[in-house]
Formats: sequence, structure tokens, C-alpha cells
Amino acid sequence: MDKEEPSESSLQAVVIFLLCCGAVKVLHLLGVITVEDKADDDLEMTTVCHRPEGLDQLEALTNFNKRELQVLYRGFKNECPSGIVSEETFKQIYAQFFPHGDASTYAHYLFNAFDTAHSGSIKFEDFVTALSILLRGSITEKLQWTFNLYDINRDGYINKEEMTDIVRAIYDMMGKYTYPVLKNEAPKQHVEAFFLKMDKNRDGVVTLDEFILSCQEDENIMRSLQLFENVI
Repeated sequence: MDKEEPSESSLQAVVIFLLCCGAVKVLHLLGVITVEDKADDDLEMTTVCHRPEGLDQLEALTNFNKRELQVLYRGFKNECPSGIVSEETFKQIYAQFFPHGDASTYAHYLFNAFDTAHSGSIKFEDFVTALSILLRGSITEKLQWTFNLYDINRDGYINKEEMTDIVRAIYDMMGKYTYPVLKNEAPKQHVEAFFLKMDKNRDGVVTLDEFILSCQEDENIMRSLQLFENVI
């Protein structure tokens, strides 16, 4: 039997899926997609461990208006009354959406992408800043955020080991019931397809510039980046 060649859709599936999970799944798990018909003059403040910045400052730092920030904050506070999310809590909430798989590794990578200050917790400011990029940011901003998610050791490059870890984490998260016919070599094939497209100078790593250029050359990836701009 001939060896299965990596399909052109391999890269597209990885990019689209990670962006969907990075934005929409987190929106769902924090209960912030449904907009309530209720307005406040400012963020509601209860007894919490962390108090977020005021509306004016968050509005200036993000692409959300005050009304949208109020809705996002209510959803965040409902799930996280303390005002912060630990990695363990993040994993527990995220796992609810993937009952047939193990989402812990992917949730770990995603948590680190949200926790830009490396504090070990996600605050409302971290959450809303990332969503602002994923939902309302420029193409370059969205691609840079996604690159940082792939760049696990944060050295400014994506190597094959990092990409393999990301792809395996996705397979683990989706579970055997979703992909019953996946072969053991499938992750490797997807990674090879990724590097064939992205590694322009064939030096074994993908830089941010290579990643952005390759994605901009792919119409399907460009369309996927605009799917959720009006979700809120």
C-alpha cells in the first residue's frame, strides 16, 4: 500500500481548529457569547481576589466597547468569582467540551498563550486582551498570537518537536471516538506538511515572518481568520 501523502488541508485544519478553540471554545466555556439585555455604568465589583482595570482603560487597550466589556466581564465573573483562573481550573472547564478525549495538554498550551505575564493565572485583562486580538485584531496580530501558541518554548521559532506536540495534543483532545481511523504516523505527516509549506528557507524551523507570509498566501486560512469577527 502506498504511503499516504500529507493533504493540503492538513495545515488549514490545524490553523482553523486552533483558532476556533482558542477563541470560540473559551467564549463558550466562560459563558460570554450570550448577550444579556442589561447595562451598567461600569464593571460590577464584588469581593474578589483580583479587580480588573476600569472600563475606560480596557476599552483603550482592546477593540471592544464598554457594553461588550460589561458582557464579557459578567461571563468571566460567573465562572471565576475570584477574578483569576488557575491552570488547573482552566483545564477542568476546558475538558467539559471534549469528554471523549484528554484536553489537558492542549489546555496547558492555550493557558500559556493567554498568560502572557507568566504569572500562573489568567486575569480578566489577559482574557479580554487575547479575545480582542483573536476576534477583532488585524490579520498580522491574529497570526502573531497563533505563532506564539505554537512556539511552546518562546524562543521565536517553531520547530518540528513543538509542532508535533501541538498536533498530538489536538488528537488527544479530540479522542479516539472522533478520529477512529487515525494512524500512528498521522501527526508526523501533518507536521511535515506544515513545514513543507511554512519553512521557506528549509532550515528546520519556522520564523514569525515565514509563518505570517505562508498564511497570507493561503486564501482558506485568511478566510478562517475572519470567521468570528462579529461573534460578540
